[in-house]
Amino acid sequence: MNHPAVPQVARVLGLLALAGTIVPPVLFLCNTIAIEPMKTIMLISAVMWFVTAPLWLKGGEQ
Repeated sequence: MNHPAVPQVARVLGLLALAGTIVPPVLFLCNTIAIEPMKTIMLISAVMWFVTAPLWLKGGEQ
């Protein structure tokens, strides 16, 4: 788990997950997607955020 690429990969996935919680409601408001796909995308994104965020936001010694 101490591989140097882990924080970079986690950062990219975390930022994609963050976008996955912001973009779908905007698309829903613009009537681009329905409510069920929006909920599914947001659920998956939230889980992905909580998995990846601790890997690149952790404090302490590097």
